[in-house]
Amino acid sequence: MPLISPSLLSADFAHLAKDLDMINRSEADWLHLDVMDGVFVPNISFGFPVLEAVAKHCQKPLDVHLMIVDPGKFTPQVKALGAHIMNVHYEACPHLHRTIQQIHHAGMQAGVTLNPHTPVHVLEDIIQDIDMVLLMTVNPGFGGQQFIEHSIQKVKKLKELIQRTGSHTLIQVDGGVNADTAPRLVQAGVDVLVAGSYVFGAEQPEERIKQLKQIQKN
Repeated sequence: MPLISPSLLSADFAHLAKDLDMINRSEADWLHLDVMDGVFVPNISFGFPVLEAVAKHCQKPLDVHLMIVDPGKFTPQVKALGAHIMNVHYEACPHLHRTIQQIHHAGMQAGVTLNPHTPVHVLEDIIQDIDMVLLMTVNPGFGGQQFIEHSIQKVKKLKELIQRTGSHTLIQVDGGVNADTAPRLVQAGVDVLVAGSYVFGAEQPEERIKQLKQIQKN
């Protein structure tokens, strides 16, 4: 069964406490937090004052995804939230190994995100230092986008790299996860599903989370 990390980006920002209570009650494993700066991606989401409020209320481990330039300099602030994992973009880190070391030194797991155009082979020399790779299955910056079909093959290539190098890296995907794409992604090798509008846009979001959680590999 995959781990489920609902994306707060698709929640009702006027009633965050209500949505966080739902997450706390649900079978969700983590809570995915997309931090956008309007520079690295063409949108702005929320900053650390909001994250601090969320951290106080949420009982699930925090899965913090920094879609920002120079993400390493915010490692102390992410650590202060009590985050389980800090995820940075390969494209935003010219000194990726150093950034991963900073995250580990702070006591968090280190995730690395690849945009849709970035091939998985760029991680070959560092895959054993990464706790999780997040493959963007839409272009980052906005929720509710259409799933990029080539992502299935990309997941398979990443799984091959992980197995060939003997690493224990988890594979996470974000973008267009729904009843159609989720089973195919899990079959391809995905360990963690990020779901935004598919969960928070449902009349019964807890049931949607439960359904995703029950997906089995053949």
